[in-house]
Amino acid sequence: MKNEKLQTLLKILGVGVCLYLFLIGIGGMGAAFKGEFKETAAKLLEATKSPIVGLFIGILATTIVQSSSTTTSLIVGLVAAGAVDVGGAIFMMMGANVGTTVTAKIVSLGHITRRAEFRRAFAASSVHDTFNLITVALLLPLEYSFGILEKWARFLGEHFVEITGVTKPENYLKKITKPFIDWMGDMLSDPALLVVSVVITFIMLFAIVKLLQSLVLKKLEAFFDAYLFRNAAIAFMVGLCLTVLVQSSSITTSLIVPLAGAGVLRLPQIFPFTIGANIGTTVTGLLAALAAASAVTVQPGDPLPPAVVAGATVAFAHLLFNLAGALIFLPFAPIRALPVKFAEWLAELCLRNRVIPIVFIVLVFYLIPLVVTWSTIAAAFKK
Repeated sequence: MKNEKLQTLLKILGVGVCLYLFLIGIGGMGAAFKGEFKETAAKLLEATKSPIVGLFIGILATTIVQSSSTTTSLIVGLVAAGAVDVGGAIFMMMGANVGTTVTAKIVSLGHITRRAEFRRAFAASSVHDTFNLITVALLLPLEYSFGILEKWARFLGEHFVEITGVTKPENYLKKITKPFIDWMGDMLSDPALLVVSVVITFIMLFAIVKLLQSLVLKKLEAFFDAYLFRNAAIAFMVGLCLTVLVQSSSITTSLIVPLAGAGVLRLPQIFPFTIGANIGTTVTGLLAALAAASAVTVQPGDPLPPAVVAGATVAFAHLLFNLAGALIFLPFAPIRALPVKFAEWLAELCLRNRVIPIVFIVLVFYLIPLVVTWSTIAAAFKK
């Protein structure tokens, strides 16, 4: 018993250390882009202005790292450093929402040799990406035409920075992170600082997820049954809270795929859970915005630098995008049933030939995004 308590305490301390280094990584990335990478930043700005390219960059980046939280953190850091435009970053966030669903898809392939299980598991994994794709299809044209998310997110971002006070000279976050970031800047060239900062951000977020997963999910295994999915409201809150706790919607949504395959959970129960997970994962972006803003000092009475507000704007745009999706689908049962029916249809289609789901995953999550983003970004960097 003492041994278990000591392990739990060490894991909690580990989460604290990893979170500190995660903030260091975000701050270091911003410092690197303010040096030698101004020209690169300008080219990235040009390449990501297209909403379609931004969307597919988000999909591809997230499918590669298997974590929308990581992609979101890097995007917020790039925006705060002035390397990516806010508008382009919002579309990249939408893509990250789609890309994160590939993990559950891959998990469902583990049931491919058992026909009935695979149909249920693949349908469960498809509910998440179907919801995100429909939400993107509805909101991307509106955002491109009217910038609704950006306007509201900028308002919230400005207040977020002001209320948290992270840009003030005496801010506590700056005091504990700036010396380490400055030391890294003195020791490394800008290219090396960028690489080290990205690696630190990625590894620390991965470590946080793993530590929180071992602390939280194992405690919930005995209760993770149909009782937690008694109705849509409870399932939504379970998805939201669990994802906030483990900082990974990929983990929480993948967790229910085997339960669906075994017939323990049904798609109407799973769908509200995935929407809650989508909202829960936005907390990581807000942490990244906090870290990016703390790297800048603003004297009392001075206006906030646009780049500082931009990072927070993107983080809140991610939150608002997922909230908007929840408001579209959750309140009305007929609308809530649409992604469920499409997921069931897709699962039935994939049962006709076991090659279809593999081709679907490779095309949608890897090949098409790679073709779209590679040609556009390569053309921008040749100019």
